Amino acid sequence: MPELSWRHHALIQALLSRGPLIEDDFHVIFSGITGKDPGAHRQQFNDYLLNINKELSYVHIELRGCRNQYDGKVYYGVVNNVSDEQSKLGTKYTVPQLAFYKGIIEAIVQDVSAQGHISDIEALNIRLENQVLTGTESQSQGVPPAVPAAFKNFSISQKEKTLDELVKDQWLSSTPDGKIRLGVRSFLDLRSWFHNNYVPSCDVCNEAGVKAELCRNEGCTTRIHLYCLKKKFSQRRVERVCPGCGTQWQHSSITDAAIEEEDEPNRPSQKRQSPPPAAAATRKRLRSCKIEDEENNVASSSQTSVPVSSTDFRRITRKSARLSCLGHYSGYAEHASPAHKPKYSGGPGPGPGPGPGKNNTIAELI
Repeated sequence: MPELSWRHHALIQALLSRGPLIEDDFHVIFSGITGKDPGAHRQQFNDYLLNINKELSYVHIELRGCRNQYDGKVYYGVVNNVSDEQSKLGTKYTVPQLAFYKGIIEAIVQDVSAQGHISDIEALNIRLENQVLTGTESQSQGVPPAVPAAFKNFSISQKEKTLDELVKDQWLSSTPDGKIRLGVRSFLDLRSWFHNNYVPSCDVCNEAGVKAELCRNEGCTTRIHLYCLKKKFSQRRVERVCPGCGTQWQHSSITDAAIEEEDEPNRPSQKRQSPPPAAAATRKRLRSCKIEDEENNVASSSQTSVPVSSTDFRRITRKSARLSCLGHYSGYAEHASPAHKPKYSGGPGPGPGPGPGKNNTIAELI
C-alpha cells in the first residue's frame, strides 16, 4: 500500500482547518493541489479518497461525504468513527451544552411531519432534565434520577449562547424566520446515531429521512428525500406512485417538471405543421383569382367574334390574370381590417421580418 504524499496530507489539512466543505469548494482545492479536474478525472479523485481513508482507518477517522438534506448539496468532512469515553473528552462543549444539543436533535428527528426543523422558541424550551441517564438501580426502586445542578441552572441566556455556537460550528443551522435545523456536521457524524435510534430512512437512498416528503396515505410510513424523489421520478416512463403502498405520489415540483418535459418535445412539431396564417390566406386568394380569371377568359372568348391566334390568346390570358390578381389584392388591402392587412418584412409587429415582433413571438412560444 503506497504511503500518503504531501498532496493527500494537504487535502486532509484543508478539511480539518476549514471544517466541512461543499463539493464545489473541495473540488477546487483538489484541482489546485493535484492539477486534475475531479469531473474529468473521477477515478483518480476516488482513488485519492480511498487511499486517505485506508491510512486514517488506523486512528478511527474517516474522510466522508454526505448530502445536506435541506439543499441537496454534497459536503465533505473528516469525522470520528469511535464513540467512547475518551473521544467524548475531545470537545469544547460542556455537559449541559451537549445535553441541550441532544435534546434539539431528538426533537427534530421525532417530528412526524419530517419537516426537519423546530422553532427557536421550542429549542429554548427544551428541558435538560429529560436528558439525564437513568440508572438500573433507580429504575428498579422507582426512585427518579438525580438531576445535576448544572442542568437546573442552565439558563435561557446560556441556551441562546449555545445555539449560536452550535450554528457557528455547523452542528446546527438557522433560517431567517427562526427555524432551527440540523447542520452539515450532524449529517456527517450522526449517521450511526440515526440508525441506532431508529430514525425512519428514505426509501430510495436508505439514509435517515430527517427532511423528507411523506406519502399522502396516512397508513403508509414511506418517506423520500426531495432530491431522491426528483431523481426517481425524472424518467418519463417511471410510474409516479408510492413504492410502499402504490398510492399516486402527489407533489407540485415533480408534477410541474413532468409537464414541462412532456410539452417540450411537442412544441417544434407544432411550429412545423401549422403554416403561418398570412401565407395560407395569400395562397387561398391567389387560387381564387386564378379560377375567376379562367372563367372570365372563357366567357370573353365565347362572346367575341374577332379571330385571335393561339399565341396572342395565351399572352392576353397571362396578362389579364396578372392584372386581375393585382386588382383583387389591392382591393383586399384597401378594404380589409387592420388586423387582416398583409404584413411587410422589416416592419414592426409580429410579422416574419427582423423587427422586434419576431423576438416577442419566439419568447411567447418558449
